[in-house]
Amino acid sequence: MEIIYFTLAAVFLYLAADWILKRAEQAAGRHFKYRSLIFFAILLTMAVTSFALIRQLGS
Repeated sequence: MEIIYFTLAAVFLYLAADWILKRAEQAAGRHFKYRSLIFFAILLTMAVTSFALIRQLGS
C-alpha cells in the first residue's frame, strides 16, 4: 500500500512543482534561464519532505 502513496505523492508533487515554477516566472515577468534546475530543486525539496512523512506515517 505504501507504494501507492509514494506514486500518488510523486504525481502530485510533479504537478505542484510545475505550478510553483510557473507562478514564480509570472511574478518575475520572464522565463528563468535555468528552469530545469529550479524545477528540480523545488521537486527534490518537496519529495524528500513528503516521502519522509509518508514513510514515518506508514510504519
